[in-house]
Amino acid sequence: MTQKEKAPKDERHAEICRYRELCASRLEEVLRCIGGRWKMPILAHLSGEESMRFSDLERAIPQASQKMLTQHLRELERDGIVTRTVYPEVPPKVEYRLTDQGKGLRPVFLSLLDWADARGPQKEGPVA
Repeated sequence: MTQKEKAPKDERHAEICRYRELCASRLEEVLRCIGGRWKMPILAHLSGEESMRFSDLERAIPQASQKMLTQHLRELERDGIVTRTVYPEVPPKVEYRLTDQGKGLRPVFLSLLDWADARGPQKEGPVA
C-alpha cells in the first residue's frame, strides 16, 4: 500500500476517533445531569404531572431523605431540567415542574424502558 492510499484511511480513522470521543464526552455530561440515586424517580414522577409540590415528591419517594431530595432537585434545577416556583405564602408553597429541556427527556426514558423490557429481568450477582 502506498503512502497516498494509506493517508485517507488514517484521516477517516482519526475523524471517527474524534467523533467517538465527542460522543463519549457528551454522554458523560448527560449522565452527570440525570445520574444520581433519586433523580430518575424524581423525573419519572414529574413526567406524569404538570407540577408537584415538594411534599408530594416526598410522599411519592419515601425512601429518599429530605436532604437528598432537596440536593437532587437543586442539581436538576441548576442543569435546566426542572424549574422551581416559590409562592409567597405562609407556609411557603414550592412547586417543581419539568422545563422544556426536561420534557425532551421523555422519549429518551421511553426508549430506555423499551430497552429494559427487551433485555428482560436480570439476576443480581456479586459485583467483581
